[in-house]
Amino acid sequence: MAVSPVAKRGEAHEEREEVDIYSLDDLRGVGEATKEKLASVGIYSLLDLAAASPRELVDAGIDAKKAEELCLQARVLLVSSGFLDSELMTGKEVLERRKSLERITTGCSSLDNLLRGGVETQAVTELVGEYGCGKTQICHALCVTVQLPREKGGLSAGAIYIDTESTFRPERIYEIAKARGLNPDKILEGVVVSEVYNSSHLQLVVRELGRHIEKYKARFVVVDSIISHFRADYVGRENLSERQQKLNATLHRLLRLAEIRNVAVVVTNQVIGDPGAFYGNPTKPSGGHVLAHGTTYRVFLRRGPDDTRVARIMDSPYHPSDLEARFRITEKGVEDADSKR
Repeated sequence: MAVSPVAKRGEAHEEREEVDIYSLDDLRGVGEATKEKLASVGIYSLLDLAAASPRELVDAGIDAKKAEELCLQARVLLVSSGFLDSELMTGKEVLERRKSLERITTGCSSLDNLLRGGVETQAVTELVGEYGCGKTQICHALCVTVQLPREKGGLSAGAIYIDTESTFRPERIYEIAKARGLNPDKILEGVVVSEVYNSSHLQLVVRELGRHIEKYKARFVVVDSIISHFRADYVGRENLSERQQKLNATLHRLLRLAEIRNVAVVVTNQVIGDPGAFYGNPTKPSGGHVLAHGTTYRVFLRRGPDDTRVARIMDSPYHPSDLEARFRITEKGVEDADSKR
């Protein structure tokens, strides 16, 4: 059995075990009955299993001890195949691995510079701000730019747009592609849209994402917005705990998918009023600490002067938080604030 080409992502190993990362056939003690249970929670391959938590397997009717063993076995197989790095690495090895991460240009040099090259793979980037600040516009632009060749800032790959607020507009994708000199029809074919109607539907779509990423050769996933249905479905403080638990599980599944599948994930978030803010910005991101800790990078967007928008790094493991980028929404998507209209 040949090792999948995708399994070459990790560093060189002295001896690589031949593993089919797109199936569950190499797992010990897994029969058809177990495969059916795994499929009920969106697990069809070693990649899906490595991105899942044992709790999800328990919910599918698998014994807790066996669930932990299966998740661990999947990661061990992916490491032995060379697809994942070893569990223990030196800081220098981590630095070298991070140099191989890929980024997607936003089409706007000031935004790209703020993000140190664009939207990063193997991470979840959160765009947060009031309505009309450009969150959805950036998402539409990224659906186009991810399809560009690598030498132009793309990944030559497709996009998956999970739409929870009916904000996706194919006409906008068409306009951006045409303005950038691309074939609009071909670009639209590279964007797969999933309209989501409630929080349970969103959780189901996220569970099945692995298969869709493979099928459509996608390297970019957007959820616009991540919080909308959770806020609508869980009203009142008595439901807050359950809401946050489900939101947390969804975010962690997205993060594990980003890491295992080497894709870039962007989620948009709404803001709520902060009655305790006497000075500064009277709004704060929705979702509380769960969203704050569940995303890798948090970018705050606001309206600027002269019909511009301003982006600021709100939280990041390594980006400086005192820098801002000004941009403008144009027919090309998003461009530098000083670009010609």
